Amino acid sequence: MTSISKETFPWLRHYAKDVPYEINPDEFASIIDLLEHALNTYPERTAYVNMGKDLSFAKLDELSRHFAAYLQSLGLQKGDRIAIQMPNVLQYPIAMFGALRAGLVIVNTNPLYTSREMLHQFKDSGAKAIVILANFAVNLEKIVAQTDIKHVIVTQLGDMLGFPKKLIVNAVVKYVKKMVPGYHIANEVSFNSALSIGKEKTYSRPNVSSIEMAFIQYTGGTTGVSKGAMLTHRNLIANVEMNAAWLAPMLKDTAVPIFITALPLYHVYALTVNALAALRSGGMNVLITNPRDLNAFINDLKKYAFNIFPGLNTLFNGLINHPRIGEVDFSSLKVTSAGGMALQKIVAENWEKLTGCSVMEGYGLSETSPVLSGNIINGENRIGTIGVPWPSTQLRILRDDETWAPVGEAGEICAAGPQVMLGYYNRPDETTKVFFEDESGRWFKTGDIGIESADGFFKIVDRKKDMILVSGFNVYPNEIEEVVAQCPGVLEVACVGIPDEKSGELVKVYVVKKDPELTEAKIRAYCKENLTAYKCPKLVEFRTELPKTNVGKILRKALREEEMAKLKK
Repeated sequence: MTSISKETFPWLRHYAKDVPYEINPDEFASIIDLLEHALNTYPERTAYVNMGKDLSFAKLDELSRHFAAYLQSLGLQKGDRIAIQMPNVLQYPIAMFGALRAGLVIVNTNPLYTSREMLHQFKDSGAKAIVILANFAVNLEKIVAQTDIKHVIVTQLGDMLGFPKKLIVNAVVKYVKKMVPGYHIANEVSFNSALSIGKEKTYSRPNVSSIEMAFIQYTGGTTGVSKGAMLTHRNLIANVEMNAAWLAPMLKDTAVPIFITALPLYHVYALTVNALAALRSGGMNVLITNPRDLNAFINDLKKYAFNIFPGLNTLFNGLINHPRIGEVDFSSLKVTSAGGMALQKIVAENWEKLTGCSVMEGYGLSETSPVLSGNIINGENRIGTIGVPWPSTQLRILRDDETWAPVGEAGEICAAGPQVMLGYYNRPDETTKVFFEDESGRWFKTGDIGIESADGFFKIVDRKKDMILVSGFNVYPNEIEEVVAQCPGVLEVACVGIPDEKSGELVKVYVVKKDPELTEAKIRAYCKENLTAYKCPKLVEFRTELPKTNVGKILRKALREEEMAKLKK
């Protein structure tokens, strides 16, 4: 790869004197080493807090070790995959770090997935075990026999909250709110039982190298098939080191950083910039289980002098406009980072006005662990751009003819750096499609169209892929079309994203009927059964025909252009 220098890469002129051009991606040999460093260095500090319950680094050490020993006692070997399907609760870091300490590869799974979505992910990854919240176990029951999963560990929401709060929370969730549908999974083990069993077992630390897989992070594909990005220990450690270097000037007077963790830990953004970054700094993560409950969220914000708040546009906007937001003390806030979707200028301005803290917009993907670039470098923050590349990271603009574009010309953003994935799990064909090699090295093709300014700031102007971005989550039209096409009465379907002030984009489908009795309600009900909520179409339009090429391919672009024309009127 081309050596990084100010002469070669103009963005380096913006670097502050205390931010290095390059980081050491081998600072720790594995995430296990990073974890052990934190456990040994900060044992008395609080690592996580959730629903008023603290979990110290010492307790995280103890419980994750017990869980690792339990997993090993099941006969699970280094490299075996384990799925984790939970919201932000204390069980998550215990299970995650326990699995990593056992040498397993984690398959992070959205708790809101339907059985259909779960089945693909579990079969594709070959997961042999799962840790799942009881609320979602009914979906697992429907498909577990079709997977390689032999070990099911079920936890309830309040399991780590201690007596009597554990009993109260679990009873309210199950019997009052009725949030745990009945299910039966043979030989399931409770999370607390797993910890008790593991306590009596011997833990054996595996020898894990930096280039071995740590996570399989699933992301959509242009074919509609979700693909697993293979992220190594080195990939993630590199991004943690980049994050630490980038934020150092902003946190220089912060001894023990407190992170607000409202983004889900199963998402690679929170995984890296919250969970793993806190290991590096000995910081505390305030886990927000349900960030949509803004009243409860604000109650949590009021309890802590937090310093770091990663989020996304919709989350910040919701808080800004909440009538109780004035009760929150933002005086300790040093870093607000935005990713996952475009940051709107008005939201950035209102957030800074409210908190006194500028929003640092960045850019990344599941395939890049995730962060590639960021703003607020040497005091400069250009809202509307994705900033400049992080240390040891290179971005370039590629033309369609696979030559490099000059400054100011639009093309596909390509990235290189130690945070870029190995490839897609069991998908060598898909891996080949997203990498480009030339004399300067191996480049990952992001699928986003961007422009580099003369002084090195990058801006996204469009997406090469048809991906729809809903509140920070990727939605792929082919998957939606595949589901809707199976709804009885549908002849043809097309799916596009429509701009939306609240979520960034929303999903719209255009349907040609085979059955004249087909209704919008029937389509919505079918989608609800087969797609997680953020993927479900918010708009359904019936048509007698869809625009197509001369060979019969549906033209999504034409439909998008129609919608944009409507918005301009």
